[in-house]
Amino acid sequence: MRKCLKALLPIALIAAIFVACAGPVSEPIGLYDQEKIDGDLVGGMTSFAFDIFGQINREEKGKNIFISPLSISSALTMTYNGSGGQTKEEMKSVLGYSDISDERVNDSFENLIPYLMQVDEKTIVDISNSIWYREGEAIGKDFLDLNKRVFDASIEAIDFQKPDSVDIINGWIEAATKGKIDKMIEPPISTDIVMYLINAVYFKGEWTEAFDEERSYETKFMEESGRQKTVEMMSKKTRVDFGETDDFKIARLPYGNEKLSMYFLLPEGGQTIDELIETLDADRWIQMQGSISERDDLILGIPKFKMEYGIKMLNDTLIGMGMEKAFGGEADFSGIRDGLYISSVLHKAVIEVNEKGSEAAAATVVEMTESAEVEDPPMFVADRPFLFMIADDIHGDILFMGKYAVVE
Repeated sequence: MRKCLKALLPIALIAAIFVACAGPVSEPIGLYDQEKIDGDLVGGMTSFAFDIFGQINREEKGKNIFISPLSISSALTMTYNGSGGQTKEEMKSVLGYSDISDERVNDSFENLIPYLMQVDEKTIVDISNSIWYREGEAIGKDFLDLNKRVFDASIEAIDFQKPDSVDIINGWIEAATKGKIDKMIEPPISTDIVMYLINAVYFKGEWTEAFDEERSYETKFMEESGRQKTVEMMSKKTRVDFGETDDFKIARLPYGNEKLSMYFLLPEGGQTIDELIETLDADRWIQMQGSISERDDLILGIPKFKMEYGIKMLNDTLIGMGMEKAFGGEADFSGIRDGLYISSVLHKAVIEVNEKGSEAAAATVVEMTESAEVEDPPMFVADRPFLFMIADDIHGDILFMGKYAVVE
């Protein structure tokens, strides 16, 4: 097993197997201190990755799934930075931050993002975050400043009621994902929406050792339903990091300088893929990685595939995981502004895997809405029939009373 494997995990898991957050880099990537990337934080994020994947899998039996847990974590952590009370405690638990201070959470993200963007010069991992809020809103300055510093989030106040506001926000997502994802937000923007917190992703990596296209062949693929479909199978006999037990097989394919990798898991021993997924958590993942060793004689076959997943609304998924308060009228996001709750968490991800490598993109949008409708300013325009009175204000006696209905 290569020396780099243990050194990079579980960070490599977040960066590669679920391919995370990205966008166009308009400024030089910042410096980072790898010592400030808290191991407990990364462990918590890994737990969240398996938890949310398992929850979605239970919701969508028999369907393809592709998500970016890091993208979801990033967008929700920006939101978490404005939470308080029970809302904060629930988000803290679901996101895997229960035993971690807010300072450690933010210090870790502040250094993890530039680390991932520079970890392998032969692999592209771009990360972008943005916050868009309704023009004229008094948003908490500390909240905005913190997310700008930690997530390098671009912050824009715009008029959501202008026809081009949706195009501007969707255009940012499209640019951040190199054109892979667009139209996450549908017009018109509701008048009670106050803010969008967005994380976007673009990843592109070539295999350290590419597949020979001439060795690819057509074969049958057995779907979960039992139906057989024809696929184009990439194939090679090569040196591969591989592990197996009675109930799974695992293979690791590195990208570029072997700092980022894709992992493939197969159930064994009569297990279904859903049964294998139900066993996955952070500890189980470490055990699986521990089974890996280098093999020189492995015959490897991986189908070429493209997958587009979403737009997936994660509200019910996150509520099912225990993040309930954030989505209702009792939500506490007072660090952002009083009277807000999360109305939707939207996620979309796409990936293509071929003989040369992989290209993937993902975006997560957290939509913040006012807890109650804002009352219009009071008006009285007597432009239809009305009553009128002359009354004693001390005792309430009505002296005169009339109805005006016809203009004479």
